[in-house]
Amino acid sequence: MSLMDKFRLDGKTAIVTGAGKGIGAGIAIAFAEAGADLIIGARTEEDLNRVAGDIEALGRRALVVPTDVLDYAQLQNLADRAMAEFGRIDILVNNAGGFPPKPVLETSAREFEGAFRFNVSTAFEMSRICAPLMKDSGSDGNILNISSVAGHKPTPCFAAYGTAKGALSLLTQELAQEFAPYLRVNAIAVGSTKTDALNTVLSPEIEQTMVELTPMARLGEVEDIALGALYLCTPAASYVTGEILAVNGGLERLNMQMPRAWGGMG
Repeated sequence: MSLMDKFRLDGKTAIVTGAGKGIGAGIAIAFAEAGADLIIGARTEEDLNRVAGDIEALGRRALVVPTDVLDYAQLQNLADRAMAEFGRIDILVNNAGGFPPKPVLETSAREFEGAFRFNVSTAFEMSRICAPLMKDSGSDGNILNISSVAGHKPTPCFAAYGTAKGALSLLTQELAQEFAPYLRVNAIAVGSTKTDALNTVLSPEIEQTMVELTPMARLGEVEDIALGALYLCTPAASYVTGEILAVNGGLERLNMQMPRAWGGMG
């Protein structure tokens, strides 16, 4: 096998949650280009069908499974459908998650707990379901969690999201220790990446400020994250587990300026 062959996923099957658009869709398509078949889950079937079309155009198979990750029975169904269709699971990407920036004093305890459940508990449950199936598949299984720079670079208005992503990063390291040497578990700490989710808060002025505060002088592209995911989930990273790969343009602090509770900017 040549070195470049180690970046291939031929014969592998991968589950990607939140795969209807943005980073999840980008990762799914990248994996297909590398030779994998995909099981893609998200809430909106129309989005999934569009991504499936892109995967099939690359000559790979795509199984569309509409899934709300907050319903744990649907997570079990996602894994069951993958096994029924392909008979194996090699890769799991826990991508679904998120929570908008919001001041602490305007965030309820219920919202805080909801952010944790959406970003952490869902990844825990999906990993718990899939890990035995991946081991039984007889290959070097991989779990990849999509975390965030917000999980280790605190800033105002990110208490709920940042705490959740920080917990997801630690969960990644815990699972890596528990599942070694049979499965590898890693995460990507994503920086500001141009997706529909970011666009909801992006104005020309905000974007200019964010670019100026990013050492690489641009926002991230979905492809940047997809390439990091491809590395971590291929044999090229066979000696890498428990790592949080930073794909964020060199950020040492968040580049979204938000107000402190009683005046001033973070």
